[in-house]
Amino acid sequence: MARDSQQEEEEGEEEGGDRDDAGREDGEAEEAGDAPAAPVQNDDPVPAPSDTTNTQPAPANGAQDQAPAQPASNETRPPNYRLKYTLEGHKKSISSVKFSPDGRWLATASADKTVRLYSAADCRHERTLKGHTQGLSDVAWSTDSQFLCTGSDDKTVRVWSVDSEDALKVLKGHTNYVFCVNFNPPSNLIVSGSFDESVRIWDVKKGKCIKMLPAHSDPVNSVCFNRDGSLIVSCSHDGLIRIWDASTGQCLKTLIDDDNPPVSFVKFSPNGKYILASTMDSTLRLWSYSTAKCLKTYTGHQNTKYCIFGSFSVTGGKWIVSGSEDGMVYIWNLQTKEIVQRLVGHTDTVLTVSCHPQVNMIASGSIDNDLTVKIWVDNE
Repeated sequence: MARDSQQEEEEGEEEGGDRDDAGREDGEAEEAGDAPAAPVQNDDPVPAPSDTTNTQPAPANGAQDQAPAQPASNETRPPNYRLKYTLEGHKKSISSVKFSPDGRWLATASADKTVRLYSAADCRHERTLKGHTQGLSDVAWSTDSQFLCTGSDDKTVRVWSVDSEDALKVLKGHTNYVFCVNFNPPSNLIVSGSFDESVRIWDVKKGKCIKMLPAHSDPVNSVCFNRDGSLIVSCSHDGLIRIWDASTGQCLKTLIDDDNPPVSFVKFSPNGKYILASTMDSTLRLWSYSTAKCLKTYTGHQNTKYCIFGSFSVTGGKWIVSGSEDGMVYIWNLQTKEIVQRLVGHTDTVLTVSCHPQVNMIASGSIDNDLTVKIWVDNE
């Protein structure tokens, strides 16, 4: 399903995949910005108090290949990522890429109904997970890196082991496409969001839904636990970001921007104090959980149609990373909001990005006219 939520919901045509319109993005942070990951060793960047001015937009096209854009104005050297591998094999759009929390694996999910597992060290393809009957929109890792969960247009969440190509469990309950999934840190629970506008919490061992939250008034585009698993953040095309008590299901806070743009992706920062949100007005925002205020905005990329993942990168400097509809990966300095590098190489929208938890490595996945996953490294 091209992550084009509303059109797909009405027409029900495409199978999983491009997070288009009311369809979504994941990012990276703990696990290099993916599934609920184990706590990161580097503490999360602490943004300077309330600074909300936008960065200068970057030129839409013509950026020199992988060349650093504007230099950061702090002491950290700019990133210098270069393309190292191009991974082919998926037959339809790549909807989600995630490094495992231990850094050993890369999982790539696609509208072609499969997940491909690669060794992160040399990007060798290890196995393909098959079983879903329609395309996938998301994949997430357990904290111990031994299990994965996937969300599909077939309305199910499936749980997998890295050691088998067959699903261990099939979680049924959603009444429409499952668009986003994540484990909690102990990995005994899975949270999922759907086009049925609900958020569900599942007991992994029992394979049963233990809570159903009537979360939003439009498809749910992204869900994520915080670092201790006590909170869940969700977002939707309805423009709302909601924070839930994971044990009671109570809505604790609602974050909303004055312009109320559709929110396509959300993720807690590694230290749990902030929330990174992508919105379909070509903006990423960093919110304070405690004050419910927007602290930073990151602009210059293009994002008005698809649900694109964002991520925290904490292995080198403190960066924000996102895909873009102009086919590039954008990297911002978290504090200054400056674009510090654009990664050029994809030939279509970059829907999904993930940052490795231990080394300077970024994975990016693209759609229709590209269908590749690219691996970028900064060895300096």
